[in-house]
Amino acid sequence: MPHTIHMPRSAVQTLGEDLSAAIYAAVQRMATYRTYRRTIRELQELSARDLSDLGLHRSEIKRVARDAVYGHRS
Repeated sequence: MPHTIHMPRSAVQTLGEDLSAAIYAAVQRMATYRTYRRTIRELQELSARDLSDLGLHRSEIKRVARDAVYGHRS
């Protein structure tokens, strides 16, 4: 016979809210990372001349993408 764990409704609600917040945060992190990867891909597709016109060198692509998506960190 299976045993049932009885928890006060408020504890169940809190657990559900915590789980919901964790899932939302994970989905947001994945979406932000996809934006970062897309930014890198689009910059990598540019020619050296196009990058130069933007004042960039190919070696700066990851830094520029990170700053654009995640914000500049000192």
